[in-house]
Amino acid sequence: MSKPLPPHITLTDRFVTAVLYATTMHRKQSRKSTTNPYICHPLGVASLVLEVGGDEDQAIAALLHDVAEDCGGEPRLQEIKDIFGPRVEAIVRGCSDSIAPVGAPKVAYEIRKRTHLEHLSVADTDILLVTAADKLHNARAIVTDLQTIGSEVWTRFNAGPDEITNYYRDMLVVLEAGKITDKLLIPLKSAIYFIEAYHD
Repeated sequence: MSKPLPPHITLTDRFVTAVLYATTMHRKQSRKSTTNPYICHPLGVASLVLEVGGDEDQAIAALLHDVAEDCGGEPRLQEIKDIFGPRVEAIVRGCSDSIAPVGAPKVAYEIRKRTHLEHLSVADTDILLVTAADKLHNARAIVTDLQTIGSEVWTRFNAGPDEITNYYRDMLVVLEAGKITDKLLIPLKSAIYFIEAYHD
């Protein structure tokens, strides 16, 4: 029997604090049109980041990547900066396609996503890595739902299947240009191919 290898990273109490912070921020939220606790998603994204060799700041940002977008905008970003440092705050900011205050309307889907893709096209590796893990986790969820409930899944979104499929195609181009690890890009491509095939 081979000897177990040590982990590539030893997580500190900062990570534990981030799990508690993210859980607290998202505790009243659920995934789109489901009863699944929302925290399942950031935990899944953080897991993917760690599985591909990410460091602690990247994993913490993965846990917190939706906090500003869904839980309060700029005040949350300042809080994240104060607690977890400027690098984590910068990643979370870069992963957010909207930083509107709670209750404020978001910009229309197409404009918001197009602007975010433009920002990502010049983003650093930290932001692209967490974004890739986020999109992979979301795309896999769509695939699972298509396999289990079919086209009903599209009713959960604020955009139609064409817009969503095109967004994932464009996102893949940006992430490939950023030379993100194949450990994220290959399964993301597979998920997108399934979504395309099902939709077509």
